[in-house]
Amino acid sequence: MDDLLTERWASLAGRSVEADRCGQDLLARWSQPHRHYHAVSHLRAVLDAIDMLAEVADEPDAVRLAAWFHDAVYDGRPGDDERASAALAAESLRRLGQTPELVDEVVRLVLLTIDHCPAPGDANGAVLCDADLSVLGAGAEDYRAYTDAVRRDYSHIADEEFRIGRAAVVERLLTKDPLFHTGTGRARWEAAARHNLNAELAQLRSVRPAK
Repeated sequence: MDDLLTERWASLAGRSVEADRCGQDLLARWSQPHRHYHAVSHLRAVLDAIDMLAEVADEPDAVRLAAWFHDAVYDGRPGDDERASAALAAESLRRLGQTPELVDEVVRLVLLTIDHCPAPGDANGAVLCDADLSVLGAGAEDYRAYTDAVRRDYSHIADEEFRIGRAAVVERLLTKDPLFHTGTGRARWEAAARHNLNAELAQLRSVRPAK
């Protein structure tokens, strides 16, 4: 297991048998062999981005807990995966004795990653959504690695079906204005993300279906 992530989990959940068990379960989920992008590296990147944006959040630790759970269930079923992850968060955090208010906030945040559309004034939601999408503003090489890993995550889907679905996702992201909801997120990632997404969309549209 990742010792640094184990320590980061303990700093949030405390040190108890139940908290340790929950953290081990989460890391095992994030380490499942069918995951390529939605894996431990993504969890680590989201947590790092949250640390960068933490001063914007009203409840930074609630946002960090939501990051741990937001892709805890990952079967390649958008929407269903997030809802199952939210249910896991509710069950796990209640078992850890967290307050109902914190449990409800973490569940709300996990569900927000279905569409990444926080309401105006939702500081916690803005931080989580920006952190989750920060990969979109990566450099060209890292962005290519991201799209390749996403394709492997959806290897159960035929090429043409994936191309159409991915193009729809990219188009939907490009309609968001702004794409990032925190000032820091916009300054760091907005321009690069739009460049990357437009380039990917052009590439997806250029592929001719096999006859």
